[in-house]
Amino acid sequence: MFTFRLLALVAMLLGAAGVRAADSVGTSMRLLPDEPIRPLPEKIEFNAAKAALGKRLFFDTRFSRDNKVSCANCHDFAKGGADGRARPVGVDGRVGMINVPTVFNSGFNFRQLWNGKAETLEHQIDLVITNPNVFDTSWTSVLAKLSLDAELVRDFKNVYLGGLSRESAMDALAEFERSLVTPSRFDAYLRGDANAISAEEKQGYARFKSYGCIACHQGINVGGNMFQVFGVVRPYLKPDDADFGRYLVTGRDSDKFVFKVPSLRNVARTAPYFHNASAASLEEAVDVMFKYQLGRSAPRADKTLIVKFLNSLSGQVPSHALAEK
Repeated sequence: MFTFRLLALVAMLLGAAGVRAADSVGTSMRLLPDEPIRPLPEKIEFNAAKAALGKRLFFDTRFSRDNKVSCANCHDFAKGGADGRARPVGVDGRVGMINVPTVFNSGFNFRQLWNGKAETLEHQIDLVITNPNVFDTSWTSVLAKLSLDAELVRDFKNVYLGGLSRESAMDALAEFERSLVTPSRFDAYLRGDANAISAEEKQGYARFKSYGCIACHQGINVGGNMFQVFGVVRPYLKPDDADFGRYLVTGRDSDKFVFKVPSLRNVARTAPYFHNASAASLEEAVDVMFKYQLGRSAPRADKTLIVKFLNSLSGQVPSHALAEK
């Protein structure tokens, strides 16, 4: 019953996401009407000079106290913008508590982090600077190291009126991250290219909608636009689970085991799954969703088709983000 109540929210949620996408989606083909998932923009507008600086910082290990960890350590472009581990490894080899979500298309999320503590990408960047399991440092220390780099200081002065600072570094990093948009074959299909995905992928999309997965995974990011309890129809997490999700931000009992619904874009490349990495494969993750979120069963053939559809959401890393050769 909860799933059907959620469906009533879809139209409202799609309103904001749809407007945001429509501002920059190309019009070379006619969009399929009335689809709960909206395509990523074919092209996005961003400040190339700021993003170029952000790219340099994204791969810069001087952000960590031990000068060994960069943003790219946990957000590997070859692994769907995640890291392929159950838990991230930060400064001094410390292991984090939460499975790393992808950085790709993160600019379309309504909040950042699994528990939504960060309202913006800039806020998220600020939080990881002091996180003892990530960089374990301070902006004072980071800027002291970066300020010794004459070329970097010069380039920041050329782009930012105030030069290199906490604010400009966060802004540049966020601008780069917002530029990491990965249109997929499925986006081409939504724009009217009927041959962009296979017949089985189309069938999988139809099953995805008919079984109710679309209640939480819709909009431009196929998720990332709401909070939801993990275990809607039956408990999935134990009462003494170490991570209470949104509760750790709000302190409300009703927010225990509530997490931001993750985007499913590039999901085929970001195993393991869920905040606690409890599903090793996409097939296992789909099984968990059916049992604990939807409260229903489905033939294995239908689940296989859904997995095929999910594979069609994988996109390419934008060329400007790739490492220099």
